[in-house]
Amino acid sequence: MARAAIQVTTMKAARVSAPGEDFQIVESEIPEPGAGEVRIKVQACGVCHSDALVKEGSWPGILYPRIPGHEVVGFVDKAGESISAGWLGQRVGVGWHGGHDNTCTECRRGDFRNCQNRQIPGISYDGGYQEYMIAPVEALTEVPATLSAVEAAPLLCAGITTYNALRHSGALPGDLVAVQGVGGLGHLGIQFASKFGYKVAAVGRGPGNAALAKHLGAGVYVDSEAEDPAEALRKMGGAKTIVATAPNSKAMSGLIGGLGANGKLIAVGVEFAPIEVTPVQLIMGCRSIQGWNTGTPADAEDTLRFAELSGVRPIVETYPLERAGEAYARMMSGNARFRVVLTMT
Repeated sequence: MARAAIQVTTMKAARVSAPGEDFQIVESEIPEPGAGEVRIKVQACGVCHSDALVKEGSWPGILYPRIPGHEVVGFVDKAGESISAGWLGQRVGVGWHGGHDNTCTECRRGDFRNCQNRQIPGISYDGGYQEYMIAPVEALTEVPATLSAVEAAPLLCAGITTYNALRHSGALPGDLVAVQGVGGLGHLGIQFASKFGYKVAAVGRGPGNAALAKHLGAGVYVDSEAEDPAEALRKMGGAKTIVATAPNSKAMSGLIGGLGANGKLIAVGVEFAPIEVTPVQLIMGCRSIQGWNTGTPADAEDTLRFAELSGVRPIVETYPLERAGEAYARMMSGNARFRVVLTMT
C-alpha cells in the first residue's frame, strides 16, 4: 500500500527579536498568503548593508520580531485570492521595492519607486531570511533561468541600484564615468559601466584593488590614498558621471571637483553624514548632485536581462541560513568579497 506524503508545515527563519539583538534561528509555521499575495519558497537571499537598519533598529516604525532580507530569489508555491494561477511555479525575485499603494500622487504619476507608502521587505513585512516568505504580487520580479539564485539575489538590490543610476545618469558611450568604491555596489557598478561603453575610472583606497578593478572593466584605477582623485579625474577631462558607492560622505565630497562640465555625482552609498559642497563648485560648470534608490520590479527585470546578456555577475560568498548571524557579521566587517548570500537547504 502506498504511503501518504508527509506535508511539511514548519520552516526555519533567522529572526531579530528586538533592535540590537543577535539573530535567532527559529522554527515557525509556514505562512499562508492573503488576497493579493503569493508565497515564495526561498532559494537564496542576499545579506545587504541596509539590513543593519533592521538589526540595529535605526529605521523608524519597525515592528519586532522581524525577519530581514530584501534580495530574495525563489519559486511561487502558493497564490492568494485574486492572484493569477500563472504565477504558480514561476521563478521570482523580490528586491528593496516591496510594494506600493497605487493611490498616492507619485503612484498616480507612475513613479512607483517613490511611493509615499512604499513597502520594503524585511522592514514593512518579513523578508527573505527564511525558507518561505509572503510578498505582494506587485513586488515580484521574473528571474531568468540562466542566472543562479545566488547570482540573481544581489542583482535585486546592489545590481539594480548601480544599473539604474548609470542608465539614467545622462552619460553617453565614450564619456568618462567614475565609480567610487570597489565593494559590494562598486564591483557591479564598474562592470555595468564598462558594458555600457563608458570610459571607466575606478576610485578606491590603496593599491590592493587595482588589478581587480581593471579585470572588472575599469580602464583606469585611481588610488585615493596616493593622489587626489578629483585632480586625477580633472586631468582626464572631468567625469560626466561619478557614482559614489562607498558610504563615506567625506570621500564623496572630495570627488565633486572631479566632475566635468554638466557633470553629475550620483550618491548610492547610504550615509547619514552630510556631503559638503560649495555653491561655486556647482555653479561653475553647471554640476549637480543626485541621490538614487534602486527601482521597481520592472527595472529589476531590465537589470537581470542586461546582466544575463552582458555577463555581469556579482562576486559572492555563501552561507547557509543557519549561519545568518555569521553571514551578517562578515558583511558588516567590510571584508566580504563582495556580496554575502544566504542559501536554503
